[in-house]
Amino acid sequence: MPSRNAARPKAPPTDYKTIAAQWAVAKRLKELETAAGKIGGNSSTANDTQRAALETRRKAAFERRCSWTVGFWIWLLCMHLIGIFLFTGGFLLTRLVLDDRSKCDDPPIEPLLKWEGKGTVEGGCWHPKTFSKAVVVLIDALRYDFTVPVDDEDRAEMFHNAFPFLYETSIKSPENAFLRPFIADPPTTTLQRLKGLTTGTLPTFIDIGSNFAGTAIEEDNLLMQWRDQGKRIVHLGDDTWTALFPDYFQPNISKAYDSFNVWDLHTVDNGVLDHIFPLLKSKETHQWDILIGHLLGVDHAGHRYGPSHAAMTAKLQQMDAFIQDLVKEIDDDTLLVVMGDHGMDGKGDHGGESDDEVEAALWMYSKTPVFGRTQPEFTTPPATAKIRPVNQIDLVPTLALLLGIPIPFNNLGRPIEEAFAGHKGNAWNNLAAASSMTSAGIRRYQASYFKARGIEQSTNSGSPASLWNDAEALAEAGAKSRSWESLYTAYTVYQEETLRICKDLWARFDIPKMVLGITVIAFGVIILLLYVSRDEDEDFAVLDDAELDFAEKNLELQGSSADSDVASYKSLSKSLVKAGLLGGLLTGGLSTALVITTGSDEWLLAAGATAIGSMFAVAGALLGLRGKQILYLLPNTFWGWLSVIFTLSQSIGFASNSYTIWEDSISLFFLSTFGFTSAVAALRRPSIAERTLGIYHSILFVILGRLASFSKLCRDEQMPYCTSTYYASATSSTSAPWQLVIPFAVFLILPSIIKSYMETSRSYEGLAPTWIGYVFRTILFLAAAYWAIDAADNAHWLTTISENLIKTIHVSVAQLVLALALVAGTTAFVWAPPCVSIRTTSSNSRTAQIAVLGYGNTNGARYLFLPINIAGACILLSKPMGGGAIALMLWQILSLAEIVDLNDISTETIGPVTLALLGNFHYFKTGHQAVLSSIQWDSAFIPLMTIRYPWSPVVVALNTFAGQIVACVAVPLLVLWKTSPKRKGVLESTSRALGVFVAYYAVQSLATMAWAGHLRRHLMLYRVFNPRFMMAAAVLLTVDLVGIAVTLLGVRTNVLAISEVFGFAD
Repeated sequence: MPSRNAARPKAPPTDYKTIAAQWAVAKRLKELETAAGKIGGNSSTANDTQRAALETRRKAAFERRCSWTVGFWIWLLCMHLIGIFLFTGGFLLTRLVLDDRSKCDDPPIEPLLKWEGKGTVEGGCWHPKTFSKAVVVLIDALRYDFTVPVDDEDRAEMFHNAFPFLYETSIKSPENAFLRPFIADPPTTTLQRLKGLTTGTLPTFIDIGSNFAGTAIEEDNLLMQWRDQGKRIVHLGDDTWTALFPDYFQPNISKAYDSFNVWDLHTVDNGVLDHIFPLLKSKETHQWDILIGHLLGVDHAGHRYGPSHAAMTAKLQQMDAFIQDLVKEIDDDTLLVVMGDHGMDGKGDHGGESDDEVEAALWMYSKTPVFGRTQPEFTTPPATAKIRPVNQIDLVPTLALLLGIPIPFNNLGRPIEEAFAGHKGNAWNNLAAASSMTSAGIRRYQASYFKARGIEQSTNSGSPASLWNDAEALAEAGAKSRSWESLYTAYTVYQEETLRICKDLWARFDIPKMVLGITVIAFGVIILLLYVSRDEDEDFAVLDDAELDFAEKNLELQGSSADSDVASYKSLSKSLVKAGLLGGLLTGGLSTALVITTGSDEWLLAAGATAIGSMFAVAGALLGLRGKQILYLLPNTFWGWLSVIFTLSQSIGFASNSYTIWEDSISLFFLSTFGFTSAVAALRRPSIAERTLGIYHSILFVILGRLASFSKLCRDEQMPYCTSTYYASATSSTSAPWQLVIPFAVFLILPSIIKSYMETSRSYEGLAPTWIGYVFRTILFLAAAYWAIDAADNAHWLTTISENLIKTIHVSVAQLVLALALVAGTTAFVWAPPCVSIRTTSSNSRTAQIAVLGYGNTNGARYLFLPINIAGACILLSKPMGGGAIALMLWQILSLAEIVDLNDISTETIGPVTLALLGNFHYFKTGHQAVLSSIQWDSAFIPLMTIRYPWSPVVVALNTFAGQIVACVAVPLLVLWKTSPKRKGVLESTSRALGVFVAYYAVQSLATMAWAGHLRRHLMLYRVFNPRFMMAAAVLLTVDLVGIAVTLLGVRTNVLAISEVFGFAD
């Protein structure tokens, strides 16, 4: 990070020379005032009018500067958005969706078998129909090991032996049932899994962005085929189905339920159970052909409690009884399918690609003996999900052929062996016929896809084309001499190779878009570095020169300086915004014209060109009009070079998967390094008091970081070298009872700590005692009470109170906390006077001495209200360990502000860089990792009963990025702490500090982009590098937004409030 140090003058030691110098300054000021009085005459009214006019001009000028500064940051946010969208569009996998549909009377190949009713819905479109109806039960997050009993009680977890019916039935009645591991393709989110389970295609990673905004599936799928063939479909349960398949389900009897309230374990399940059994009665079966029930209790129990909890045991036992009752109710012509759409990790979350997340269960049952095993040992279901798994997309051709409908056109799955092997396990002709039809469909789809993409198919040995020819050669043999088993094997090999080819095909990256996205972000970093760089001669480097202030004000009073924007620092943002808009308009117009004339429809590339043109103009303004030089980017102090080392070493480290995996521990090393160097630097301070305080705060900063490090959530790749402490255990998503001590300790201690920091500058005045001593303490107490009630609910301590009443109390307490912290807190921050008080003392009756307590920290003390209010909200929205980490972070921020002040480095880049590091560090300490499964979705229901937009995403964002948000809001403290109301350039200094802070995250985003692009064929791409890129991009956009909406506007409010009492400094 660049650092051109223009150090803020410090109060020198109180010796006789200093006193003499101060006396001389005071004498000259008095002389100036006397001279000014003579010039202006004795008219006090005229002087008051002039002063009022001056304040009005300065206020208007300040408001204009605020507008231009915010405009600059909005422009930069747009640049970051364009860069991220460009890279994402080229990097996250996409595939071309074909609109073709399969037809009953148009099979992709002539069937190998002959049967009555061939080519009809009644007999079977492409294969002999086995069932007329189907009941499909989807138990969300049914992990395979939930269904496998464990005899050894010492090894059994709480979820074991609670759902044994599927396993036991498969062993006792192998002709009627089978159980197999059911492997999901990541991302393991419900919406993407439903797409795979109904279309037979592989979802691409970019689809995860639509998990909460499902759009209708347009491509060929099972439900579309059932509907087209006149089948009546009834749906009960998760409302995601209605978003994906609108108008598919029978009205009146279909029932959809809200799917995102993870606190509610029973409403959806009870709704399915209440409505499904009446539909199975013989007098009601005419209303449906396909009955789908999607239950959410197991998934919600995992999210709320984790798999190793009594609630999970109870929910699995309920599912066991439900399936047993279901088996009794279905008739002989109905197929029963029970499956999970994905699994869950040790905490009950999902979304990634760990083994526990992708290993679901599949169980099929028929009262008629139709299922078989080709090998005797296959009768016993696999002991683990690593043995004989089936892909989830294999369900699509299996259900289609069993129910006599065409296989969806885009399918890549293959028939499940047990469903077509016959009850004796030797129906190789049936297996080969099913596999032949499925393979032909895959071949037709592959040919269409390659043609649409303009890709030539390989005919080399071992290619799908070659394997298809081998299988066809076997098929052309006469029916009597044909080896059905060999034919089945040949088609299976073809299907496996085709699936591999398609996965590779969809892993193609749009390199030009990726490079353009990286270029835009890199250019944005350069703009930021030029923006924050400074030289020793910049005009607001002199901050506290009383004589200069007086002379400037006197000139303005006389009207000699009509334009208050003369100083270059005041007009910088204005020049940059104008340059950016002009450059953007020119290149945007040319890009738009080019897209329209060529008809290329590449609007994203046009946006990239517009962004680059706009940034070229801004760079030109910085280098030319503002006199910036490239050399200013090079640091010239120790602290500047330390900032560079911190930023670049982390960015380079992201090239290593092990570094990325252990980033949480490595961040602590960087913070400890800063603490050590600041302690050494404190030894060079001129007074003993400063040296002592500098060393104290440096050591305290390190100790607090070490204390926060005890809050840890381990990712799978860290095991077994990591122990999770954030939850009660590694297999839980609830807090341990002892952790309730933490929020109550925060309630007792944190306000007193904040008070002690304010008292050192005599700033615990004005609203501070009331707000910090009473309101903020009440916020913390209510937050602690909330988590105590939550623990009581989870452990069933309050059995006499209904669950609905407990939830109502829960939400009410949380809403009260947020109302105090955010609504009342914002109101108090806007209207609060400076944290100062006037003390008058008199040694005799003739003279009096007036002291303004808190004057030396007027800016910083008042602004402190804003970060503590935001921190209070984040403490509530994080679990007890996370709330404790946020409290420690706030303490560390105050120590960091003291270190920056004591070491006289407020104009250095090291302060904002360390604050950014602190934000990332506490991201990990609040129970998060750079993996999708660590997102704490249940936090959305802390202040809300159900999902509400936009508030639910805002709450989840506050929980997820609490560390970075609090750090971003605290940036001005490093500039304003222990500064008087006469501090000049407050807005511009804060904007530059924010620039350094955002530049750190922009460099991280750039590095994770570059490394993810470079390592796009790496084995750990979608497990390590891609999630870290996604996190970096999300963090960058978050700090951009918070910096604009909270930090800069907060500084504006702070300056306006202080100026009402002390006047504007510039």
